[in-house]
Amino acid sequence: MHVMIDLETMGTRPNAPIVAIGAVAFDANTLGSEFYVDVDLGDAIEHGAQMDPNTVLWWMQQSDEARAIFKRDGEPLGFALGEFRQWICDLDLDGVWGNGASFDNVILSEAYRRLGTETPWPFWKDRCYRTVKNMFDVPMDRSGVHHNALDDAKTQAMHLMRINDEFGSFL
Repeated sequence: MHVMIDLETMGTRPNAPIVAIGAVAFDANTLGSEFYVDVDLGDAIEHGAQMDPNTVLWWMQQSDEARAIFKRDGEPLGFALGEFRQWICDLDLDGVWGNGASFDNVILSEAYRRLGTETPWPFWKDRCYRTVKNMFDVPMDRSGVHHNALDDAKTQAMHLMRINDEFGSFL
């Protein structure tokens, strides 16, 4: 089973504050179980994350639906990471995909490190969705709210499944 992770953050560096974690399990043909949690921005910052002003300005330009995340109460970072650990450890992992070799997986791993815990998957299972999508000319059918972590994770997983179906079995 593979997992597609999508984070919503207030920065783009490894120490970016996470405000939402979305993930979906999938194989070559189907989407599986889902995970979503909002994270308290203040708590993420208290645990060493650093906001980026350009990302704050970027969020101000996003849709009302995407920015709704900031109107909800988030969970403490440690609780959110613990819940994600429980969810992902119940899966027999083949790969953990993020959108960018230096974004989702790296930021999430760094958050675990700041809290003094190990990332719940081995580094050799990290996969880069952005690299694969840029290698193949396959249109993406976006669903849900753009910049909602779970909706983006599902959209990316379905796109990766379509690339796999059209260009060879790598899942």
